[in-house]
Amino acid sequence: MSKLSIAYIFQNQQLLVDHDFQLPQVGKLKDDLILSADFEVIARDLKQNESIPSGYQLVPIRQLLQVWNKQQFEQASRAVQLLEWRRNHQFCGRCGEKTKQILDQFSMKCPSCGYSQYPRVNPCVITIITRGDDEILLAKNTRHKKMYSLIAGFVEVGETLEEAVRRETKEEVNIEIKNIQYLASQPWPFPSNLMIAFRAEYHSGEIKLEEKEISDAQFFKFDALPELPFKGSIAYEMIMHILHGNRVADETKEWL
Repeated sequence: MSKLSIAYIFQNQQLLVDHDFQLPQVGKLKDDLILSADFEVIARDLKQNESIPSGYQLVPIRQLLQVWNKQQFEQASRAVQLLEWRRNHQFCGRCGEKTKQILDQFSMKCPSCGYSQYPRVNPCVITIITRGDDEILLAKNTRHKKMYSLIAGFVEVGETLEEAVRRETKEEVNIEIKNIQYLASQPWPFPSNLMIAFRAEYHSGEIKLEEKEISDAQFFKFDALPELPFKGSIAYEMIMHILHGNRVADETKEWL
């Protein structure tokens, strides 16, 4: 009987777990992505026509933020991002030849021209902006009906993280900020981002919305906040940091 491996099995950003949110143990298949040197941890995609095993369910990975601890979520995040990387790099970006995965490293290598493609991480900045001692800026994305969150966006080629913070703030709500300070970071597998958190202070300007992305943005008093991001997200941790002085992404604790 073949040795069983702990398996991260995904389908459309959903992970296969039992009703206690535990991962299955399965026999290894030829095309599995190997996540540990001893082959004890693997990842694979659940095909659309493949049935869900009895006693298991597909749970959105976002939901696991509220159930698992930080380390468990980050391991699942790593697995789904590596599967996405392998799925998107089956052919060489230079010559078009079919690639092969190098087993002792995460690399999809072209057997024809030798070009190697490695997992890509997309840096994003996310910023909590305060005004005075009792207000924070919260914005509602056009995709959300009720939830307010923080100003965020991708870092562009050739700019520093601080420049990205200023640009995204100006583009989305038209205000100037000052005293930009780094807080923390969080891997974010939607699909393969690294959220880099900053805090800043309001400096000048009136709020004017970038209406394609933002449906509302206001400075809210600490005691009159709207619906916030879910617990476990770095946006939630940043807001709790400002309100209560909690550390963001404290390695000595589970999620705040």
